[in-house]
Amino acid sequence: MKQTEQTGPTGEQEEEQGQSAMNQRQQQIVDMGCATITTRRGTIHTLTIVGQVEGHQLLPPNTKSTKYEHVMPLLATVEESEDIDGLLILLNTMGGDIEAGLGIAELIASMRKPTVSLVLGGGHSIGVPLAVAARRSFIAPSAAMTIHPVRMSGLVIGVAQTFHYFQRIQERILQFVTQNSRVSREVFTKMMLQTEELAADVGSVIYGEEAVRVGLIDQIGGLSDALECLHGMIDRRRERDESDGEPPPGGKNF
Repeated sequence: MKQTEQTGPTGEQEEEQGQSAMNQRQQQIVDMGCATITTRRGTIHTLTIVGQVEGHQLLPPNTKSTKYEHVMPLLATVEESEDIDGLLILLNTMGGDIEAGLGIAELIASMRKPTVSLVLGGGHSIGVPLAVAARRSFIAPSAAMTIHPVRMSGLVIGVAQTFHYFQRIQERILQFVTQNSRVSREVFTKMMLQTEELAADVGSVIYGEEAVRVGLIDQIGGLSDALECLHGMIDRRRERDESDGEPPPGGKNF
C-alpha cells in the first residue's frame, strides 16, 4: 500500500496563521491594553495600568479604567506560562480603589518572573504601590506621583472606629511601599501628610528625579531603559536555571 507523504503547512496556510496570531494580539490590546512581544532575547508580556483602578464598584462607562478582575488572572497566567519570560508594567494612572490596587500590587510583588515597571505621565495615589511592586522601577523625568492619606467618598460615619479603619489601611500602604522600595517610613509619611503642597488636599506631588532621590523609584528612564533592564533580568534568570539554581523569592534583590 502506498503511504501518503506528510507535508507541512503551505505558504498560504502559514500566512493565515500569522494573520490570525496578529489579529489575536491586536484584539488583546483593544480588550485589555496588553500585548505579548517575542524577540530573539525572550518573550515579554506588557501590562498597562491606566486611568482609574476599578474595584468593587463599577465606574461610569465614559471613565478610562483598569479592571482588577481582568488584571489578577492575567498576572497568574503570566507567572505560570512557560512561553513568557518577563513582565513589563506601564503605568499612567490617577489611582482608584485601594483594596483592588493593593491586591494587584501584592500579586506583582510575589511573582518569580522578572518584572519591571515604568511610570509615564503619572502614577498617583494607589499607583505608587503599583509602581514599586516590580523588581525594578523606572520613571520618566516628566512623570508625577501624588502621595496623600487615605480618602473615602460617600457616606462616612464620624466615629472613632472609622478613623481607626483609615489608619489601618494607611499602615498597610506604608508597609508595602517601604518594603518594596528604598524610601524610609519617615520620609514617605512626611510626604503623605504635607500640608503646604496641595491647594485643596493634604499630601505631595513629586516628579521623576525627586522620586528617585528619595528612594521611591529605582531610576530615571524610558521604554528602552526598562526593556533593557528586563532583558538583563531574563538573561540572568536563564543562566541561573542552567546552573540548576533555585529561583529567588519575590523582592528587590533579583
